[in-house]
Amino acid sequence: MQLRMSTRSLEGVLVVDCSGRVVFGEESASLRDTVKKLLAESPKVVMNMREVDYIDSGGLGTLVSLYTSARNAGGGVKLASLSQRVGDLLQITKLFTIFEVFDDPEAAARSFK
Repeated sequence: MQLRMSTRSLEGVLVVDCSGRVVFGEESASLRDTVKKLLAESPKVVMNMREVDYIDSGGLGTLVSLYTSARNAGGGVKLASLSQRVGDLLQITKLFTIFEVFDDPEAAARSFK
């Protein structure tokens, strides 16, 4: 399934609602381009991963790259609503030590305050 994204603002924080797979190639490039443009507007971004069912190593690399870009811009990227599979992947790869993870986008947005 292709990666689909929509963006919205929540309490002054940009939320990217993702659906599908975050994999190496067109999906990762699209995610990277979309979020990098958003970082110019606001360096505070929440990735709502509720409907993401699969992430490969390229997708993880993209998330880490976006995290670094946001930090360099004085903000951050936080993850929300992870599926069990994606949450397990972050545990295995130890990326839970880098990303802040929240149960829902609203809690993630509030954490920027």
